[in-house]
Amino acid sequence: MLKTSHKHLRPEVISRVARLEIQARQIVEGFLSGGHRSPYFGQSVEFVQHREYVPGDDVRRIDWKVWSKTDKVYVKLYEEDTNLRTTLIVDLSESMRFGSGASRSPHGLATKYDYACTTAATLAHLLLRQQDSVGLVAFDEAIRAQIPPHTKRSHLNDILLALEAEEPKQKTDIFDVLRHVAEAQGRRGMIVLISDLLVPRPGLFKGLKLLRHRGHDVLVFHVLDDEELDFNFTGTTKFEGMEELGDVLCDPRSLRDGYLAAMHSYLDELRRFCAQQTIDYRTIRTSEHIDAVLLAYMHHRIGMVRH
Repeated sequence: MLKTSHKHLRPEVISRVARLEIQARQIVEGFLSGGHRSPYFGQSVEFVQHREYVPGDDVRRIDWKVWSKTDKVYVKLYEEDTNLRTTLIVDLSESMRFGSGASRSPHGLATKYDYACTTAATLAHLLLRQQDSVGLVAFDEAIRAQIPPHTKRSHLNDILLALEAEEPKQKTDIFDVLRHVAEAQGRRGMIVLISDLLVPRPGLFKGLKLLRHRGHDVLVFHVLDDEELDFNFTGTTKFEGMEELGDVLCDPRSLRDGYLAAMHSYLDELRRFCAQQTIDYRTIRTSEHIDAVLLAYMHHRIGMVRH
């Protein structure tokens, strides 16, 4: 009997984003027919199959004969259409354990890792629903779980179980992980990095640049807790070091201005780098509802594809 985990797959999130498709901004390659533009356009225009219509599809591809017989709306797919192949890269380093706690979270997600896993699970569900292939890489200083891309619906269970089996506990070595992903991908596709990005900048930038050099469409979801972004701590506070850093006992009010300046500088540098490399980047607060984040983000991407 197939064991199914729902810890990171929330029905209330799925129900709100169920009608949206994820679209690749760059031209991608794939193995099956799907809803995305192929780099082989023009080689063949032979009809392959039908797919149920979703908002955003070209209405000129609607098969009205099928509609007249079934009262259902389907679009025609041709050989120049190809499926999207996505790899979700999820950070499970120790710093992802930080969070304001489930009781203070508007959606009951205690840590950045909980938020990242729920985001990855939701994306995997949506991609598999539209018959695209999805894989997973979970990492800290090395790859801890790797699920090859696949299109079968039952593949979601493999991804959920892999996310649930791991716990954040080690430091981060992001360059080697991104290099492995770049070298392991035989075809261009979409790479989604979900991380707090508390890593050395040179390795991060080098790894992201390598992915773009290989032709991948790269998305970065930069997940941070509100306290990391606002630093609203008061009174003498002990900060426990993660990823082999020591503890610090201090008055956070004396550090707030310098901390916020450093954080804003880092975020600005990330945004500029990603814009230069044509990488989609978004800073996400763990207080934001995941469905609202994904709805806004997918509308943005669909708009970019159309233009």
